[in-house]
Amino acid sequence: QVQLVESGGGLVQAGDSLKLSCAASGGPVNTYTMGWFRQTPGKEREFVAGITWNGERTKYTDAVQRRFTIARESTKSMLYLQMNSLKPEDTAVYYCALRWRLDVAIPIMANEYEYWGQGTQVTVSS
Repeated sequence: QVQLVESGGGLVQAGDSLKLSCAASGGPVNTYTMGWFRQTPGKEREFVAGITWNGERTKYTDAVQRRFTIARESTKSMLYLQMNSLKPEDTAVYYCALRWRLDVAIPIMANEYEYWGQGTQVTVSS
């Protein structure tokens, strides 16, 4: 059973940085696309960034382009999201996700990912 555990969230001020981590376990997790999503109350889960199994391709939503960087460390089965120049609108619960399919797609729809972490809260004050 695949397990994803996020960490690194917190309360920061606008302009600060945070680094989220996701520890993956329970299967050959390093052979699958992974991503970060975020969700605020009353809204659907939103794609933030994704990365292929080998790290060769990444994808970002326009709102975080050039501010956030997704990376994975396969030797440790870890996924990261470095968030710089944070804005109040980045406030959300951030989820790590894994797509349990052997392809190199990076879908932006949440229903394309089979496994999810419990989420970590990121709050950015103005």
